[in-house]
Amino acid sequence: MNEFRLLLRKDIFILVNNIKLIFRNPARLLPYLFVIGYIGFFYTKGFESSQNNSSDDIEEVSNILTEIAAEVFSIRGGITVAALIILMFQLFKATKKNISFFSMADVNLLFTSPVAPANILLYYMLRSLIPALGGSAIFFIYITASVNQFLDLNILKILAMALSIGLFIFILSPIKFLLYTLNTKYHIYPLVKKILVIFSILLGVMILIPGLRAEKFWEGMFAWVGSPWFDFFPLVGWSRAMVLFLDNGDILKLAGFTLAYVMLSILLIKLVIIHSGQYYEDVLESTKSKEENKEKVKSQEVSEATYGLNTKKKLEISNFGQGAVALYWRNYVNGSRLDYHPLAGLYTLIFAGIALVLALLSRFDLLTHKFLYGYLVLLVSIYFLAGLGKTNLGDMKKPFFILIPASWGSKFWNLIKLDIYQTLILGILTIVPAVIIAELHWGLILVFPLLLLLYYLTGFGVALVTNAGFEESWDRKLIKPLIISGVFFFGIIPSFLSGVFAFIISDQFVYGLLGMCIGMSLVTAIMLHLIMDIISRVEFKEA
Repeated sequence: MNEFRLLLRKDIFILVNNIKLIFRNPARLLPYLFVIGYIGFFYTKGFESSQNNSSDDIEEVSNILTEIAAEVFSIRGGITVAALIILMFQLFKATKKNISFFSMADVNLLFTSPVAPANILLYYMLRSLIPALGGSAIFFIYITASVNQFLDLNILKILAMALSIGLFIFILSPIKFLLYTLNTKYHIYPLVKKILVIFSILLGVMILIPGLRAEKFWEGMFAWVGSPWFDFFPLVGWSRAMVLFLDNGDILKLAGFTLAYVMLSILLIKLVIIHSGQYYEDVLESTKSKEENKEKVKSQEVSEATYGLNTKKKLEISNFGQGAVALYWRNYVNGSRLDYHPLAGLYTLIFAGIALVLALLSRFDLLTHKFLYGYLVLLVSIYFLAGLGKTNLGDMKKPFFILIPASWGSKFWNLIKLDIYQTLILGILTIVPAVIIAELHWGLILVFPLLLLLYYLTGFGVALVTNAGFEESWDRKLIKPLIISGVFFFGIIPSFLSGVFAFIISDQFVYGLLGMCIGMSLVTAIMLHLIMDIISRVEFKEA
């Protein structure tokens, strides 16, 4: 017990020091205070609305929900399939990449301290539960305020949702660490890969066969994963059943699946401790690898070994010119190594090919246009995340970026120009065949590439502002989620709702995307203005 108290005391000191660092500059507190006030106001207003909501309004909402029961079933099945894909992806990832709960500072401090290795490992595995549950709780507090009047939310329901996602996220780390530990002793990765491949094929067959046998494929494919007995499927089914507490209020089922998670966590932790032994060498290797990846992300260096498809190709690319054009040339060369062509490579063709397949299936009435629309929206979300993960922002803090004899606007344009070309080319290659084959509205050819670009630039703006605008890593860790949340709740969600409203009024998907474009154009313009202000301050370290 004293050893756990020592480890806890160490983390409390670290937390207190980081809080003191924030208080050194009171201006840093403004974003946090703003977000806290926003949450409190928004949730309180949502609660008041739920108290004042009339029975007629509730009855009207109930009728609407009854009418779209089939759609809800398909959405539930689609989310379940997505969760299954995430689970299998994480398990596959565990067979290729080591996992560590530690940093190099922990290795240097803890592994030389008189604390038992098993206690160190147990403490850090349990500690990883805190951000999983805390992040889930904060996320659901954000998103549930506006719908409280319809769902009649309370603390127990929010806790059920937070537990469902938090426990699912937490349990993945012990599973991956156990696989890593067993592999260091018994070299089980080849066997695990074979089992995962076979299991993935079985899951795919069990999803596709009901779809093929049903009158409508998109309804039948969710018959298995959407059924009530799928709640007993490990992890994915458990979490879904806990979320459905919002609908059925079954406290016994919620408690039962929570207990199942707890028992599985105890079993995994026990197995890890039994098989880990003196795991210092393994942890040191995986921790060092993790720290190297952190440094690459911090300096925004691209790992060609990880993402490159064409790294060994001998390149003969002539210079494009002098000045800020060198930034575009540098990105062009790097893009040529990451893919077979910097403008339209393999990744672009895969994304466009998926849209082509969905368009063909909808043309022959095997799928509805809704699946194609859903994929287009998913692609927009992926490009927003791609903007958040922009990998060459570190160039802005290097001397050559500052010393290039060109205007800041020219530097920024050449820094982002290749990404703009790639985004527009992907949008055109994706939407043009889909419009022709699936007989969609021709306006999508103009609207979809524009929306794709707006979301990418918004994500890029968030990444640039947080990486170039804040020097302290602690600020970046705290500010980035807040900025992303602000962009979501003040930009993306209002524009999305405007698109949904336009789609409902017109019953045309193109007008829905147009409504989103109008809203996102304002958000993107604000982010670009903020970007230019930060870029102009980088030279003097005022940002």
